[in-house]
Amino acid sequence: MRPRVDYLLSATLFLSPQLAGDRIYFISDLSGRLSLWAMDANGSVPERLLPADIGLLTPELVSGEAFVALSQLGKIVVMLDNNGDENLQPCVIPIGGGDPEPLFGDRFAGQQVMLVRLDPDGRGRIIVDPRKRPDVEAYEFDLTRPDAGLHLLGTSKYVYLPVGRDAAGDRYLIVDEYLPRDTTLWLWERSTGERRLLRGTPIDARSGDEPERREGFGNGWFIDDDLVLLESFAFDDLGGLAWLSLAEPDRLAPVEITGLRHHGRGEFSGAHHLTGSRYSLTYNVDGVSFGYGAHFDPAARRMIVDELLFGAGELGNGVVEHVHYDDTTDRYVVSYSSAATPSQLAVLGAVDDDGVRTAAFVTRNRVIGLDAAMLGSGEDASFTSHDGLRISARLYLPAAQLGYPGPRPIVYYIHGGPQGQERPDFTWFSMPLIQYLTLRGFAVFVPNVRGSTGYGQEYMAQVDRDWGGKDRLDHVAGVEHLRQDPRLDASRIGVMGRSYGGFMTLTLAGRHPELWSAAIDMFGPYDLPVWVKRLPEAWQTYFQLFLGHPDRDRDELIARSPRTYLDRLACPMMVIQGANDPRVTKADSDELVDELRGKGKKIDYLVFEDEGHDITKAANKVRCYEAIADFMVAHLHPGQPKQ
Repeated sequence: MRPRVDYLLSATLFLSPQLAGDRIYFISDLSGRLSLWAMDANGSVPERLLPADIGLLTPELVSGEAFVALSQLGKIVVMLDNNGDENLQPCVIPIGGGDPEPLFGDRFAGQQVMLVRLDPDGRGRIIVDPRKRPDVEAYEFDLTRPDAGLHLLGTSKYVYLPVGRDAAGDRYLIVDEYLPRDTTLWLWERSTGERRLLRGTPIDARSGDEPERREGFGNGWFIDDDLVLLESFAFDDLGGLAWLSLAEPDRLAPVEITGLRHHGRGEFSGAHHLTGSRYSLTYNVDGVSFGYGAHFDPAARRMIVDELLFGAGELGNGVVEHVHYDDTTDRYVVSYSSAATPSQLAVLGAVDDDGVRTAAFVTRNRVIGLDAAMLGSGEDASFTSHDGLRISARLYLPAAQLGYPGPRPIVYYIHGGPQGQERPDFTWFSMPLIQYLTLRGFAVFVPNVRGSTGYGQEYMAQVDRDWGGKDRLDHVAGVEHLRQDPRLDASRIGVMGRSYGGFMTLTLAGRHPELWSAAIDMFGPYDLPVWVKRLPEAWQTYFQLFLGHPDRDRDELIARSPRTYLDRLACPMMVIQGANDPRVTKADSDELVDELRGKGKKIDYLVFEDEGHDITKAANKVRCYEAIADFMVAHLHPGQPKQ
């Protein structure tokens, strides 16, 4: 019997939880679209906090905070857009729910606002992408003031992030980010209204004679009047912490982190200040989440881990999408999922006499109508690429109980980014799709080729200005690797991907047509010079550095464009697009489809009028997953399981 995708998707999403006293606030698609909900911290019937016709953007696509609940002020600030257009606006609702009111009125209408930070006292900071000019603006604000106390902290044509504030609010740490982890660090002071450079060379002042050292600054905290603690990749390719003297910024030095309990190469994901000297630390160990409680010893310049929050036991071998600490109760709340486990909310209680926090699950989320044994966690399928580089990958196979005979056809799935990573995370679009494809008889291969996050700065940076270069050859090596597995039929491979994964799908289908029997592009860039020019103005600055300038580097971009090679397309293709997508517009996919159909290529085209750069609404997900699986079945012929 054909598996029902709506049963697989019956497991709802529980995302971005925040714990405030005895209440948990979270994002969920319980109503068929993402909305804001609340429930008791020990479990209760969830209560929707937004009107039914309002849908939230996938938190993964929200830079900064998706919402912040301020129980002391009786308010929630939530970021709203219009059906995936990503023109996010901070809106205020009462803590018990209601109609959202724009926090800044129409001040930033039609622009994209990022909520960088909002403290419990109502003081916060935002950055604004005006969309139609290349200057990014940073502001501080005060939610307790009638006019919100909006005050400009500065502008930059690069990403301008106020990453730390002193207790008085008179000084801010500012990071300019040019490329991922290519940053400069600045100090903004209210006394002058200006910022001064602490670390790094601004990109406009570089000679180009030698590459800038990427110190990769992130969040920062003022320890005293002179010492600041910083997230940084300056001393470890996998990231960590550093300390800096504001009086002598040349004295940047590493902070030793002791007591970590994971094994292998774990990339530092970040730190969060809890209270006093307490911090939480998170790590990504080949896609699996580890989290720790720790305290900072400023005299020794050492971060001392004293508890494991997640990464083992009931919260092991999966992904914690979000962790939040409530200092009034000394408890954490997390959203956890794995490759085969839908997302759950769990509260980590106060430390007991034995120094252990126990996880109390407050949801019982599950897939209905399906034996849990049919969902697999996958197996390691890492391989060596064309130049000797190890590429992490996983292979998901149909459960033996399904009885599919013979070697399995393969769906070759490519993640987006390219600074992304396919992880064992049931909350993201791909994982339920991967499971559904295995239920339909496919093996699914998921590589994290160079350019992916999670494996260090050097690994990630190898895709800079090299889209369709060595990353493409990693995929060709991946196909050769699959040919060695007798459980697989490498003569029947379909390739698919989303966003950058869509770009790579189009590239591979055009440049290596002999490898594929089918291809599915989900909102992938097709004609790079045209695509870059269609991006919002503030985004173009970044992509001109990361990929190439559409005029000065036009020949290079044309050489890397899928459009240049798709005359050679030899397999049927499906294109999937959200009509409101600001990252890869519908015009990009329209032109791809029209041009290829005009050349006699077999192209199916599926457009979702109320989606953006993701598929979020329940009915749309069902339609999308079924269309993908049916297309692959029609062209890869997985056959029927034994009865």
